[in-house]
Order: sequence, then C-alpha cells, then structure tokens
Amino acid sequence: MLRTPGSAYVVHLGGEDVPLTAHWGAPVDDETALALARVPLGTARGWESALDGHEEYPSDSGLRFATPSLALRFPDGQRTVRWRFVSASIDGDHLRLYFTELTRAVRLLLHYRVVSDVVERWAELRAGEPVEVLRADSAAWCPPRREDYRLSSVHGRWAAEWQLRREALTAGLVRLGSRRTTTSPTQNPWFALDDGTATETAGEVWSAALAWSGTWHIDVERQPAGRVVATAGAGSSLALAAGETHTTPVSAGLWTGDGFGAVSRMWHRYLREHVMPSGAELRPVLYNSWEATGFRLDETNQLALAERAAALGCELFVMDDGWFGARLSDDAGLGDWTPNPDRFPRGLAPLIARVNELGMRFGIWVEPEMVNPDSALYRAHPDWVYATPGYPRHEMRNQLVLNLGKPEVAAWLHGWMDALLAEHDIAFVKWDMNRPVTDPGPDPSWPAAHTLSLYAILDRLRRDHPTVRFESCASGGGRVDPGILARTDQVWPSDNTDAADRLHIQEGFGQVYPARTMTAWVTDAPNFLTGNRLPLRFRFHVAMAGVLGIGGDLTHWTLDEQTEAAALIAQYKRIRPIVQHGALHRLRSPATSTAPALAYVLADEVAVFQWLAGHRYGEPYVPPRLPFLPPSTRWQDAETGTLFTSAFLATHGLDATLFRNHDSAVTHLRRAP
Repeated sequence: MLRTPGSAYVVHLGGEDVPLTAHWGAPVDDETALALARVPLGTARGWESALDGHEEYPSDSGLRFATPSLALRFPDGQRTVRWRFVSASIDGDHLRLYFTELTRAVRLLLHYRVVSDVVERWAELRAGEPVEVLRADSAAWCPPRREDYRLSSVHGRWAAEWQLRREALTAGLVRLGSRRTTTSPTQNPWFALDDGTATETAGEVWSAALAWSGTWHIDVERQPAGRVVATAGAGSSLALAAGETHTTPVSAGLWTGDGFGAVSRMWHRYLREHVMPSGAELRPVLYNSWEATGFRLDETNQLALAERAAALGCELFVMDDGWFGARLSDDAGLGDWTPNPDRFPRGLAPLIARVNELGMRFGIWVEPEMVNPDSALYRAHPDWVYATPGYPRHEMRNQLVLNLGKPEVAAWLHGWMDALLAEHDIAFVKWDMNRPVTDPGPDPSWPAAHTLSLYAILDRLRRDHPTVRFESCASGGGRVDPGILARTDQVWPSDNTDAADRLHIQEGFGQVYPARTMTAWVTDAPNFLTGNRLPLRFRFHVAMAGVLGIGGDLTHWTLDEQTEAAALIAQYKRIRPIVQHGALHRLRSPATSTAPALAYVLADEVAVFQWLAGHRYGEPYVPPRLPFLPPSTRWQDAETGTLFTSAFLATHGLDATLFRNHDSAVTHLRRAP
C-alpha cells in the first residue's frame, strides 16, 4: 500500500503472477487493504478476461483483451510474454517490483514512488537477448468500478489550445495523443475520470499525467464488463540489444474526494514543489518585443522599447525573432545564430548593457531545433535534417527540423547555445519550436531519440548556466507537460493573446498546470488574431492571473495608457506571490458564466479576479462567493481598507460593482486581526 497525505494505492499479486490494482482512492487501514486485495476478480464470461481492468501493466498476449501497456517481438517472431514475480524492494517511498519472463532473457522492473499527493509510476525493461519493443507504456491506471464514468481532457488547435471537455465515457476506446513530435496544441498528456457527478468542490476524481514532451498516447478504455483502464506512454518503438535497458517516462496519478478544484491544486503543488527546477522563485514581469517590431528589429528600436518597458515597471526585456543571420523574414536565417551585423553592428553587448542599466534583465528568443533551407548551416550540412531518402521533403513555415538524434547535430546545438550564454549576460531564453517532424526516415525510435536529446541539452545548459531561466514555446502551447517543466521555468500557453479567449484557454491550462508556469501577455487592441478591442484594464486583469508579460508596441501607447499600465503592474507585483504560489479556487467558469471569477489563496492573503465577458441585457451582476475562507475570520481590502467577515464573503460574496461587458476587477484581501 502506497499512502499519500489524502489517499491510498493498493497493489497485489494475483491471476497469472501479475500486479493488480486492489484499491485507488480514499485512505484505508492495513486490514481493509488486505481485504480489498482478497476480493475475487469475478468470473469472466465468454470472450472476456478477469484480468482486464485490474492489471497494472498488461501485455498484448495471453488471456487478456484490454489495450496493452507492453508489446514485445523477438527475432524468431514470437510475441508471447508471461511474467514470473521475482521479488520486491522498498526504499523509503519507492517500491520496486521485479519480474522475469518465463522463457526469455528479459526482465521487467515496475517502479512506484510517492511524491506529495501523487503516485509516480514507470517501467524498466532489461534485455538479456535482442528484442523489439513495439510498445512500452509507463503505467496502466485502473480506477474502481462505478455505475458510470466521465472523461475530462483538453483539446484544441493553434491559437485555440486548452479547451476543456468533460463528456460521458462510452463503451470502447478513446485515444488521446500526439503524432506531432511534441505534446502538441491538439491535446495534452493528462486525463481525469469521475462518475459523472463530481463538481468543482465535491466528488471523487481520478487523474493521471505523462511526463513526456514527444509523441505520446493515453488510451482510455471502457470495457464490456464496465470497468475502465487508462494506459499512458510514449509513442515510439525501439530495438534493444542484449544488455541494453529501456526506461519509460514517468506517469503520475492522484485521487481526491473533493472535486476538480482539489485535483488542480494537488497537481499545482506537485509541479511547483517537486518537478520544476525553480518552482519556489517568483517570475519577473517581462516585456517581449515581437508584436512591436516583428522581423524589423534592430538595436535602435529595441533600445526605445526597453526604455518604455522599464518606465512601466517591467523587470525582464526579451528580444524576439529576427536578431540573427539573414533573418529578415521567416524565409531565411534559422540555424545561423550570430547577431545580424547590419542590425547589431556592435553585437548584442551594448543592448544588454543598457537593458541592465535600466534595471531589467535581458532575455532572447531562439528556435534551436530548426533550420531554413536558405541558411549557411543548411548549405553546409543538408544531411542534418530529418528526411526520407528518395522522397520529396515537406517544408512548413519555410523551415526544416534538425535531427537531434544525430550526435553531431546535438553537439553543434549545445555548442552555440553554450557559447551564446557564456559570452552574454542573458538571464532568460524563450525556446521556440514552430513545426513538427513530417519526414523522419526509417528509424522508428526517432521520436524518443529527439526528445531525449532535447532533454539532455537542456539539462546540460541548466547545469552549466544555473542562473539562466527557460521558457518552453511551440507555436504557443505545443510543448507543455511535466517532462519539459522539469527543465524549464515557464511556458507559453498560446499565441492567442485576446483576453476574452484567454479566459477559456487559461481555465483549461490551469486544470493541471499552475499559474507560476503560465506566461500571459497584455497586447495591443485591436488584437492581431481576433480584431477585438478590449479595455486595457480587462486585458491586464486576465494576464495578471498568470506570469504577467507585456507584448504591445509601447511606442504607440498613450500617456494615459502608460500611466494605467504602470499602476496595474505595481498592483500585480503586490499580489504576485499569491498568484504564482497560491492555491487556485475557480469560482465561476467562463464556459458557463458571463461573469467568470477565480481566487488564489496564500497563507493569510487572497487575490480575487472577476470579469464580465459576454454580459448582455443589463443582467444583474452576482458577486462571487468565497466559501473556502476559514470560518469566523475577518478580511480587509488592501486597497480600500473595507472589512468583511468570512461568513459575509461566503454567503453574499465579494461585490466589485461590475456592470458593463468587459468590466473587471482584482481585489487583494488580507486577513485582519
């Protein structure tokens, strides 16, 4: 039995000497755990298996029909796998289960580790003879039998990522996944299951996520007998030679009886405190120059923007695409990572020095995995890109993808990044990735090789440049997962900066990922994508619910806009610890309310965000209630001094006197004596 602070996970051996899930849910004592392990699996009826829906790591052979977690093929064509339990070991919160194959020289090691509210699981295959690994997932998750099930996940596309979907799980198989090289903007590697009755504040919910930034799948199957199993893993095959070992990514799972809000808070705490390398830090207010200058940037206009950004109170100035090589558009230059001599005749040092003099740190945009055919790098090394011999290649955004599985390519990439960071006072790197691999060639293991090489490069750069912070970006939210968050400090959820759309995007993002990771910009009106003209205050209040950034053309902002922006940035800095490190409470969803609201709570402080979005007909505004405050306490508005009792805020709510569509408010409450 693995115990977290609020749950229990019970595994036992049964059936064909394989590990089975006896319990995943509320805490139980030892006597109950043993009783649960002794519950018969039931009698399999025709064309069914009693193991299905119980097995922790099902293979694709024998008396089982569920979607497998493991599939092997040996050189003689044989695919049958039958495990024999060997031993178990416990090291603190880490459980290991050892198995050997009955007739083959292959061993399986299943890992279980308790970390905070989460059970981490992964598998390790050790080959004593050659074997082809057709599928090796991280874990199969088996929630208990319920009368019904509902599946929660996110879906979307570019500029419309993170759309939350909760729908009844019907009989059969639902596949979540990506074949787009990264986690992708279309789906994200996590899921949640409930019996259809859970709410934001109540009800059992089971959730799991995969820490992998490449091709992936999560297969959720509702079986004929009614049980559900979800198996999660990286989506590539590989060949193991005798003596080689393959270790899967981690899949982490959790349970709560307190609804979807509690699930999110548990994921946030786990990621901030146990996964992210700098989760305890506060992220600075950044300015990014992309929407102001695009590819037209040079030292002069970047300096002008830096002056204005510093005057507003920004703490980090990030120069985006266009600073290098012949990068006058997206047609050329990727791969030639030296400053453009016409735009930066003195190099980057004078710009960086002036940014530092203004009291800001300096950041820079890169897209290291890409190359334009029109570049010195490609002309010198055309064999460095992914390509299928004998077939025409596909270009997207006028670029190709470098094959990081080649050691010489990985060494080159690390080399120039290492030199860039060593030679310049760079505090922040925005690492972009704007297309998937489409012509990988014959090696089926390329997705894993690319991702593992990326991880190794980032790990080495972080080790050698410990003060540099990294942001993961892939045309927006195309590479977000616990695996990349173990190596980066924040992520770019979407290229869509329209504040009304962002309410929905940020709600889906926050189901698993904390505000501390969520970069959110205030950009110009009309919005470049939607054409919406939203009030500056509304745009700020949406972005202030994450890691605040400014992305507009400050040279066109009026004096009144600059004054208002400076005041809002100052307000954000006062509530920043609450937002970035606090516990999220979603009060009203933008999917179901024209007056969405949320709150962050940290110790004796609360930041409450309220918006009107889509409000019509002069509908009366209903203040959001705050039922999560400790009873019999008093709270004071930090700006106005107004006092409230917790009972008043829980019953009447916090009235921000919003009236017109796109009104908004942010209220900072402190516990009063």
